Amino acid sequence: MYRLHIANKNYSSWSLRPWLLMSELAIPFEERLTPFDADANWASFRAFSPTGQVPCLIDGELAVWDSLAIVEYLAEHHPGVWPAAADARAWARSACAEMHSGFRALRDECPMNCGLRVRLTTPSEPLRHDLARLEELWAQGLETFGGPFLAGGTFTAVDAFFAPVAFRVQGFDLPLGAATRGYVERLLALPGTQAWYRAALAEPWRDEPHERETLAAGERLVDHRDASPA
Repeated sequence: MYRLHIANKNYSSWSLRPWLLMSELAIPFEERLTPFDADANWASFRAFSPTGQVPCLIDGELAVWDSLAIVEYLAEHHPGVWPAAADARAWARSACAEMHSGFRALRDECPMNCGLRVRLTTPSEPLRHDLARLEELWAQGLETFGGPFLAGGTFTAVDAFFAPVAFRVQGFDLPLGAATRGYVERLLALPGTQAWYRAALAEPWRDEPHERETLAAGERLVDHRDASPA
């Protein structure tokens, strides 16, 4: 069975992508969670990941690191990772690559923190640009391939890659149109996303660097982790 190494579910957007893909496609795996430690990430993560980063998929003696490489490795062994139609598959791969390497302002100004709700201060121009591009990209996928997911009627890797954005939209109440809001709601309602969210709220850890990054973007409104069961 695969072993998937991840970090805190509350913060680790990169970990969420393969975890959610494998969960929604019913690809069996064993989860191994190692919490972030501001002083020892390299030492602790290097025990399982060549780069000292998460996520990392272990298949027997083979380590596959980086979320995009993990997705491609899974696609070689399991159906449904990418859309069946060639045009939808090409678009989905392009959108994944854009998310993987782009949207820098969205990442920096609105870090994923599943539990916190923050009133965003005035968005920077780069963030406004990222949000406009996000709307354009999602609208293109939904309109071209008919929805309800980005590349057609079924959940695929491209949806997994944008799942962390759904948590960012929820956490910062990002200004998006009705169609893209509807897509966010569908992502957040998935059984796998709901399971991840519940686990994120129940985590006992607080990583101060991640907390500071989130609160740098605006005013703290509520922390849903405060109400989670001990």
